[in-house]
Amino acid sequence: MSMKDFNFRLLEFWSDFRREKAGLIGLGILLFSVLVVLLEPVFLPYKDVNGNWRNISYWEDNSDSAPPAWTNIFTTKKSATTRQFDKPAVTEEEDASYGPVKMYSFPYKYGYDLPPLDLIIRARASGMALMLLELERPDGLIVNLGEMYRDGLEDDDIRFAIDTESKANVFDFAREYASAEAISTSDAQNIKPSYILFSKTGTDMLSARDALKGEYFLHIKVPAFLLEDENNTLDDVRLVVTGRVSGILGTDTSKRDIYSGVVAGLKWALFIGIITSVISVLIGVLYGIISAYFGGFVDTAMSFVFEVFVSIPVLPVLIVMSAIFKPSIWIIIASLIVFSWVGPVKTVRSMALQIKEETYIEAANALGATKWRIIFKHMAPLLLPYSFANMALSVPGTIVFEASLSLLGLGDPTIITWGQILHDAQVSGATLNGLWWWIVPPGLLIALMGATFAFLGFAMDKILHPKLRTR
Repeated sequence: MSMKDFNFRLLEFWSDFRREKAGLIGLGILLFSVLVVLLEPVFLPYKDVNGNWRNISYWEDNSDSAPPAWTNIFTTKKSATTRQFDKPAVTEEEDASYGPVKMYSFPYKYGYDLPPLDLIIRARASGMALMLLELERPDGLIVNLGEMYRDGLEDDDIRFAIDTESKANVFDFAREYASAEAISTSDAQNIKPSYILFSKTGTDMLSARDALKGEYFLHIKVPAFLLEDENNTLDDVRLVVTGRVSGILGTDTSKRDIYSGVVAGLKWALFIGIITSVISVLIGVLYGIISAYFGGFVDTAMSFVFEVFVSIPVLPVLIVMSAIFKPSIWIIIASLIVFSWVGPVKTVRSMALQIKEETYIEAANALGATKWRIIFKHMAPLLLPYSFANMALSVPGTIVFEASLSLLGLGDPTIITWGQILHDAQVSGATLNGLWWWIVPPGLLIALMGATFAFLGFAMDKILHPKLRTR
């Protein structure tokens, strides 16, 4: 086929395809999905999610089982959201105890009813690190949060959490305003420091917890004499506000950002579905053509093999294979191919039997063309368009099979898939604990991706299948 003929047929196909509204919807969703995969770093709020999904320390700054941030719309009391600040204002100041200091300031505009769970300061340092921390409130009061001292560092990450390391300092601040009776109660010792930091002062501040809204400033002071030593370095100073609600899809019980996991799992859904479907359908189409063309004993033997494979229950066999072998994405793909190639065989065989009787096939035989040349040159090109529709229709089943294996704990734990996310939700009792945001998004996306390829498959089937042609 010349390039001119190819372009003509492609334009002819597109002319028919754009009349199928469902097909256009499926194509639009697929193109958007491919765009998300190609630009994954842009869509991911956590850039190293693929290699750290099961690394607990990577997610330690997040809140545990936090609902999505947009749920604030449906609540009367608004909760602080998780935020990260990595661009502090840097100034030179004078400290009464340490003299000249370099001060890193993070502004935080607080307008919620319920305060964040924690304030976490992170940095990367070498040699000796000394940081003096204080919080400037909207009412002008300054709360001393303590000091962070580390020595013997070699470009190490350092972390300071207000909830654990500033508790004594924050309660010292509360003692200046709260009544002695309120401080002596047992409940006072269990109040999180963030409630005190973001509440109005008063004798009943520990029980009233009236939110003090406005702009806060977290100041980090580093003595200048430390930074003058070339062996001491301090870089990448940042602040993490751990909110009660977090991100687009919330967090799970391991503090992982579910939105990041869902986005990272998209490429594996497409990869597993498309690769498995393309290979298995091509094998099935070729198998059906060979069976029909050779006929006789070859056809009988190949039909028997087909009947054996088509009668095997796929999911139980995949479960057994995943249990025997070490779970791997490549073993899963290979197993799916072994049992998925039977899909198009019967239809292709019946179509190939008709093509075999065409005049041009007889002419090719009379001219001495080999059987394999006839199969690949004259028969396969006619049946390939049908295989495209079959490939699209095979993808949803493949995605569901992988999700089913992962849900049963037999998937590849080294990658992020929607089935793995659902498996973790099941193991952690997300349904019983009401963590719907952990279950609904991956489940909906599995259904949406299946519907996408189903729309494409039905549209192409109506155009390319001889008995369903719309033109």
